[in-house]
Amino acid sequence: MNIVVLIKQVPDTTEVRIDPATNTLVREGVPSIVNPFDTYAIEEALRIREAAGEGVVTVMSMGPPQVESSLREAIALGVDEAVLLSDRAFAGSDTWSTSYTLAAGIRKLGVPDVVLTGKQAIDGDTAQVGPGVAQFLDVPQVTYVKKLEIADGKARAERMMEDGHDVLSVLLPAVFTVVKDINEPRLPSLRGKMKAKKAAITVWGRDDLEVDDAELGLDGSPTRVLRVFVPEPRAGGTIIEGDVDEIVDALAPELVSILKGEASSVEA
Repeated sequence: MNIVVLIKQVPDTTEVRIDPATNTLVREGVPSIVNPFDTYAIEEALRIREAAGEGVVTVMSMGPPQVESSLREAIALGVDEAVLLSDRAFAGSDTWSTSYTLAAGIRKLGVPDVVLTGKQAIDGDTAQVGPGVAQFLDVPQVTYVKKLEIADGKARAERMMEDGHDVLSVLLPAVFTVVKDINEPRLPSLRGKMKAKKAAITVWGRDDLEVDDAELGLDGSPTRVLRVFVPEPRAGGTIIEGDVDEIVDALAPELVSILKGEASSVEA
């Protein structure tokens, strides 16, 4: 059983910075964490390997050299191998270009039985990379997975929906994006931390992959961020206090104003 887990290193949510020239996130020198949803994907990969009694779990990410620290965190949890796709040619990638490059990295490894990743990254919240990778690999995909069972070359997945869940059966290889309901991530062991410090991280650049330069990085990204801005702070509201009749009497004129498009913000 060969499993690849795709993870992303994201900026700490209190330390987000934007490059004004490219309107992309600045990652160098910014405190970063493993995308929280991806930690559930790592845990699920380890559980699948343990249930099978054999197999290799490889964690892969794309980004600058500092992403190596996140890969080592994954190794400390029990991952077998780690691959970093890092090259200036990949800089500024949107979800299309990112999916394309990650798929190329997976093909270089040899398409595994299972590809896992979190449902989305907390910095972009697009939830597009997992499905994009599946499209480029031309394999089935199941998103928002909250339960996954692997046996006999097939997967049975429960997919979270707004009104319940779907149950799907797919042939492997396949890509799965997981939600936090799927498991409870483990903590690294002392032995795992020691292993992670000494582990070799495989680094592949543009020349190591079979890719088209026209699909890479900022120039190969069909979507662009045109403007980045900080939202204006919301104006303070008016608090109406008193008994129910007093509140209703005071609130009624405000509701009329809302209907006329003349409202101020009121909180009762």
